[in-house]
Amino acid sequence: MLGFLVQRLLQAVVVIFAMSIIVFLGVYAIGNPIDVMIDPGATQAIRQKLIEQYGLDQPLWQQYLTFLTNVVHGDLGTSMVYNVSVIKLVFSRLPATVELVFVAVMIATLIGIPAGIYAGYRPNSIPAKAIMALSVLGFSVPTFWIGMLLVMAFAVNLGWLPSGGRGDVGSLFSLQTSLVTLDGWRHVIMPAFNLSLFMMGLLIRLTRAGMVEAMQTDYVKFARAQGLPDRQIVFRHVLRNISIPIVTVFGLELGSTLAFAVVTESVFNWPGVGKLIIDSILQLDRPVMVTYLILVVILFVLINLVVDVIYAQLDPRVRLKGGK
Repeated sequence: MLGFLVQRLLQAVVVIFAMSIIVFLGVYAIGNPIDVMIDPGATQAIRQKLIEQYGLDQPLWQQYLTFLTNVVHGDLGTSMVYNVSVIKLVFSRLPATVELVFVAVMIATLIGIPAGIYAGYRPNSIPAKAIMALSVLGFSVPTFWIGMLLVMAFAVNLGWLPSGGRGDVGSLFSLQTSLVTLDGWRHVIMPAFNLSLFMMGLLIRLTRAGMVEAMQTDYVKFARAQGLPDRQIVFRHVLRNISIPIVTVFGLELGSTLAFAVVTESVFNWPGVGKLIIDSILQLDRPVMVTYLILVVILFVLINLVVDVIYAQLDPRVRLKGGK
């Protein structure tokens, strides 16, 4: 197991380093932030002073080395627009995104996996077919369109839920969150449901496919021949055997949900990191863009690492192969 873990850690470091180069080059090849920051009527001297202040007059490779050196020392730069540390700016918005994603993942898991189990256990029933039809809509219809429909239905027409914002914030273990107030839940439930739809549809289809295949295997037939109840067969034997692909997809979709909550946050005006990155792109705030993308890369690498470890625990063949 130790050899497997060391191998994955080395791979993670290489991936993060390679992606940092790609992200840096990609972001710094887009436009000139000085043109956005200063007044069009500013003199050339003022323009040149800002270029030198942010190091934009240096060659690109030298800018990257400076960036890398600062990262090693824990400095990811200062926002060109807000004039504050990028780390402080991103982490001030991160709790809102984390709580939105947390509720979305809980909704997707608590609905998606049981619905997939039922659809796989009784694949020819009418409720199972209805579940599969709804799951197709979950990852086929654009998120922003569903979000606007939810706003029109529950905020504008019915007036049951607010159309945007985070609501009242309370304190939980010294953390500021809206999940401890009723008004906060009224604000978070609609965007979280919208964000959960893609992951929910994927979990339903994946769980259903695994159930259909597993219920036809010999070990299920033998268990039934021994007189074991179907509930015990499904939850003690079948679910464990189909958990490997579910865990893998769950980990990948968790990273995707956290990284790409941009659309949902924009539709519902949720004050998270996604809304921040949209504003930063429009204003060409390069330090914020680079920091966000690097954090997304690290997030995906860490989630993949955790998924690999869980995968190895569930399937010893993977662990033994990694050890060799």
